[in-house]
Amino acid sequence: MPSLKELKGRINSVKSTQKITKAKQMVAAAKLRRAQAAAEAGRPYAVRLGAVMASLAGKVSGDSAPKLLAGTGSDQRHLLVVVNTDKGLCGGLNSNLVKAAKLKAQELLAAGKSVEFYLVGKKGRAPLKREFESMIGGGFDTTVVKTPGFEEADAISAELIAMFDEGKFDIAHLIFPTFKSALAQDPTVNQLIPVPAPAATEDSGAVVEYEPGEEEILEELLPRYVKTQIFGALLEREASEHGASMTAMDNATRNAGELIKDLNIEYNRRRQAAITTELIEIIAGAEAL
Repeated sequence: MPSLKELKGRINSVKSTQKITKAKQMVAAAKLRRAQAAAEAGRPYAVRLGAVMASLAGKVSGDSAPKLLAGTGSDQRHLLVVVNTDKGLCGGLNSNLVKAAKLKAQELLAAGKSVEFYLVGKKGRAPLKREFESMIGGGFDTTVVKTPGFEEADAISAELIAMFDEGKFDIAHLIFPTFKSALAQDPTVNQLIPVPAPAATEDSGAVVEYEPGEEEILEELLPRYVKTQIFGALLEREASEHGASMTAMDNATRNAGELIKDLNIEYNRRRQAAITTELIEIIAGAEAL
């Protein structure tokens, strides 16, 4: 049974923790506004780029199609590009991403495919390495920059496209969190390479002529599309991280408040019991005299 001094020390310790969680909640809330605005601003560009590619891809087929669109002709070797955060204290965000990556890997392995992981961010490395140590391949360290941006997306996409050109994988899947709200960040699994041909859009019968040819434009747009998808995943990751962190720290702050309340009640009960015991001893001593 803890003494009054131990209870008082524990109360002070929980109060200090509560101040830290409250401060981190306010910081995450401030950063969330900017990260959410950046993620939402990047979505229309990706949608419009997909529409342009749909129009071009419908006019290109067969041997004239670029490799990034046509693929290698095989689907045996799969690369899972998992985008995790670099910081903790953000609830179940990273564990949900790792779970989605494991499910995708197990699904591919059950189908007789080979799987390799390419990890962006450090928080998903340890749990994936414990279960798929022999399948952990390359990765990209985003801890060297304060906020990963287009330059990092360019470097990641260039490395992935080079690996594809070298024949190191046939299909790459991008696994990242999609920011819905501060309470919801959904793990998303999309095919990244080869670029999936988008659904054709209705053009009301309009005839569009491209200059130069469709193949040349696709050669330029396909790497840009891969880069845009990775950049969007990094933006979604930042917004998801701050949203999850804000929610987790809010829950931690409230839980700390409830614990402090319970500890204060216990402290007051023990203190009252100690005072009552002392009074009884004094009265008993006085009567004995």
